[in-house]
Amino acid sequence: MSSKRIGILTGGGDVPGLNSVIKSVVYRSSEMDWEVLGIRRGWKGLTHLQSTDSIDGTYIWPLDRRNTRAIDRSGGTVLHTSRTNPGRMSEGSLPDFLTDTQRADFLTADGTYDLTPLVLDNIARLGIEALVAIGGDDTLGYAARLGDEGVPLVAIPKTMDNDVQGTEYCIGFSTAVTRAKELINRQRTTLGSHERIGVFRIFGRNSGFTAWYAAYVTSARCVLPEAPFDVDALAAVLVEDRSLNPSGYAFVIASEGAIWSGEKVGEVGEADAYGHRHKADVGYVLASELRRRTGIETVNSDLTYDLRSGDPDALDQMVAITFANVAMDLLADGQAGRMSAVRDGKYAEAPLPDPSLGARTVDVETMYNATRFRPRYEHRLGWPLLLGTAAQA
Repeated sequence: MSSKRIGILTGGGDVPGLNSVIKSVVYRSSEMDWEVLGIRRGWKGLTHLQSTDSIDGTYIWPLDRRNTRAIDRSGGTVLHTSRTNPGRMSEGSLPDFLTDTQRADFLTADGTYDLTPLVLDNIARLGIEALVAIGGDDTLGYAARLGDEGVPLVAIPKTMDNDVQGTEYCIGFSTAVTRAKELINRQRTTLGSHERIGVFRIFGRNSGFTAWYAAYVTSARCVLPEAPFDVDALAAVLVEDRSLNPSGYAFVIASEGAIWSGEKVGEVGEADAYGHRHKADVGYVLASELRRRTGIETVNSDLTYDLRSGDPDALDQMVAITFANVAMDLLADGQAGRMSAVRDGKYAEAPLPDPSLGARTVDVETMYNATRFRPRYEHRLGWPLLLGTAAQA
C-alpha cells in the first residue's frame, strides 16, 4: 500500500477512551506505512496554525508508535481539545496573525467569521490526504462541512450523552454510566443516614441516555429532556419510595436538560461557537422544589464532570480500539464521509450525522415509563445489547 499522510484530531469535551483511538490509529497506520499528524486543540489547530510554524510545534504533533505507546492507559486526550467551530468564529477568537483584509474576507452576514478557507489551506500545506475526526455532534457537524468541501475524512463518535445520530454507541458512554453507578451507590449511605431525597444531576442537554442508563443499573427514578414531567407527580413517587425503603431515602437522576410543567430550566453565560449556553443547574432547582413540596430534606449532587475524568472502562477501551480500526478500514478502502458506528448491536459504518436532525433521543414510548419515572425493563427480547436504535437512516 502506498505511503500516505493522515491527520487526526479530537474536538469538544474530553471523554475516557480518546487516547485508545489515537493509539490504535497510529499503530494501524504504521502497519500500512502511513504517517500520522496529530492536530492539537481540535479544529483550533487548523485555524491558528501559521505558515511559519514548525510541523512539530504548538498545533501539529507527528505521532508514532513510540510516543503513543502508553497513552491508552490514561483518560482525556493527549492531543488536547477545544470547542472551536471554524465556520462560525467570533472576532475575539480569531488568530492574531490575520490581516484586516483576511478578516474582511472571512466575515459573514451574521457578524461571525468563516475560516474554512484557511482550514483548507492548512490541510493542503501540511500534505494531509485524509482526516480522522473524533467528536460529538458539533465536531462531526463541521467535519461534514469539510467533507462537502472535498476533504476526505472519516469520523469516530464520542460523547457521554450517547446522542450522535447513526450509532447506538459513542465512546465515553460506558465509562460515564459506570462512574455514575459507583458514585450514586456510594452516596446511598449518606441519603439513608439522614433519610433524605437525593437529586443527581447528570449530563444530557438534549438527550436522556446517560440518565436513563444510570437509572437502569441503579433501579432509580429518572427525568429526561424527552419527557416533560409534573413535579408534584414526581414528588409523590419519591415520597412513596422513601416510605417503602427500610433506610428511609429516595432519589432521582436528572438529565441537565430535563424540563417540567412546560418550562425549561434557564441557560446562563455566553453561547459557545456552536450556539450552546450552559444549562442552569437543574439538580439544584429540582431539589429545592422537591423540598418545598414534600417538606423532606433534599440533597443535590452534581455528577457531571466526575463522569468524564480518568481512564476508560473495559467496554469503552474495546469500542475505542475497534472504532479506530473500522475507520482505518474505511480509509484503506478509499471511503470517505463515513463514521464508525454500532448498529443493531453490531460494529458498522454510517453516514456522517446530519446536523439538521439534531441529537439522537430516547424513544420514550418503548424505553421509558413516564408515569413511574423509570426505565422500562419488560419486553426486551430481540433488542440490541445497548437497548436503543441508531435512529439516523
